[in-house]
Amino acid sequence: MIRTALPADVPVVHAMIRELADYEKALDEVVSTEEQLHAALFGPAPALFGLIAEDDTTGEPVGFALWFLNYSTWRGTHGIYLEDLYVRPTARGGGHGKALLLELARIAVERGYARFEWSVLDWNQPSIAFYKALGAVPMDGWSVYRLAGDALTAAGTR
Repeated sequence: MIRTALPADVPVVHAMIRELADYEKALDEVVSTEEQLHAALFGPAPALFGLIAEDDTTGEPVGFALWFLNYSTWRGTHGIYLEDLYVRPTARGGGHGKALLLELARIAVERGYARFEWSVLDWNQPSIAFYKALGAVPMDGWSVYRLAGDALTAAGTR
């Protein structure tokens, strides 16, 4: 079952964020707190949205998707950017990841959004195969760029 994230889900989502970072070999980069996640999802002007995948038998959260709106100037409409999708290893193969992606696609279609996009690490072949099986295509010819840390501070204080 897929449902909208609730404030009570913040601790388990934060724990799964750490699990995802560990899987991506970057646990030491996680500095976010449960308080920050709660504020982003449930503060006065939420800019982050979440879905929870629950185990069909126990009702326990086994996965999540966190997303936000982007905007296409060429299409003149919003889109969904999937920041993170994660399903606990013990629940993989049960259709939870697919259900999360299909729910986000449903939201995009229902709201008239033009796109549903995300990034995937080049080495994550199981995820890449999974996304392609759903009909997703890589954005060849495009590279993701990021300003962060000292470079962001330097650019932002010029």
